[in-house]
Amino acid sequence: MKNKKALFIIFITIFIDLLGFGILIPILPTFASSQIGISDFGIGVLVAIYSLIQFLFNPIVGKLSDRIGRRPVILISLLLTSASYIIFSFSTTFLLIFLSRVLAGLGGSNIGTAQAYIADITDKENRARGMGMIGAAFGLGFVFGPIMGGFLAHYGYEYVGYASASFSFLAFLFAFFMLPESVKQKKSMSGFSVKIFNFVDIKNIIKIPNIRVFIFLFFVIIFSIANIYGTFALLGHKYYGFTNRENGYLFGIIGIVSAIIQGGLMRRISKSLSEKSMLYLGMLFLMIGLGLLPYGINFTGVAIVSSIYAIGAGILQPTIISLVSKYSPEEQQGAVLGFNSSMGSLARVLGPLWGGFAFEFLGYGAPFVTGAIFTFLILLVTIYLIKTQKLNIT
Repeated sequence: MKNKKALFIIFITIFIDLLGFGILIPILPTFASSQIGISDFGIGVLVAIYSLIQFLFNPIVGKLSDRIGRRPVILISLLLTSASYIIFSFSTTFLLIFLSRVLAGLGGSNIGTAQAYIADITDKENRARGMGMIGAAFGLGFVFGPIMGGFLAHYGYEYVGYASASFSFLAFLFAFFMLPESVKQKKSMSGFSVKIFNFVDIKNIIKIPNIRVFIFLFFVIIFSIANIYGTFALLGHKYYGFTNRENGYLFGIIGIVSAIIQGGLMRRISKSLSEKSMLYLGMLFLMIGLGLLPYGINFTGVAIVSSIYAIGAGILQPTIISLVSKYSPEEQQGAVLGFNSSMGSLARVLGPLWGGFAFEFLGYGAPFVTGAIFTFLILLVTIYLIKTQKLNIT
């Protein structure tokens, strides 16, 4: 490991920020439904717009971080995120919530930059572990955040927004005073493009051997997972009769399992299993978890199935991101990982839109079952590509 201190600091920064994210995200669907009367599909739109903004701006932000450094990009994004939560606290209409999610999407367009930061400070042998720490930060944010959100919602939804904003601003202060720059030689700003779609860059990225396949796998996996964004809390609220606090506990359970897998076990798993086996195992667990979520019967059953889902997601996401980074040229880490994050964001646009539509018009189980079906199909595609040596991993 090149720089353990810097790795720890970026982990803490991401964790504090995502703690605020974790407080809000399980509360957003029930708030929009019960307090403002937004439809299930409308909730899908609110979830999707956040990811649409990330899809549009992730490549720009990632490329910008290659030139001006990771640190200033991360600092600005944390301030934008904090401001978005303040707007949420004062939201009384669809348009105000929509605006808050747009601003949050701009602030959240730093994930590719954070991944590039990890790539800067880790060697290739330890990169999967480093990427797993970002996943662990997500997981821990979803351990404590939803529980806090469920508790705070009892006193008023505006307090949920205030708490989220406070944590993002705290992350800004921590990063401002503690986070070192990871880019040693910054590129010149001459020739920098702010095009939303830079097809020359995209063409160059997908020409890199294996990269286009890994990015495609990442897109389909995230789409399968994103089918349940916004609908998982509605499933608990409308069909299982769970309270905000119980929904928070379920998100917390997912967070605990994800944190254990991505933080503590990824290193051991990556040493014991090949990359190919990790992909297969992750897809199998994810498929089973997604398919059974609407049929958990009660809180205990849903908690068990959610854990299976979290194991699959916890293995797959850092594994694929690590493979993308591993096969990316050093000088293109920010651009490639930014594009990969952008494709993940596109999947998080399409997934919630489909999930909200399916939940409202096709039945409460549809978003979860379709996610399982897509995961199964991508498992078959992966097996085929590896067996025919069109995907060269061990």
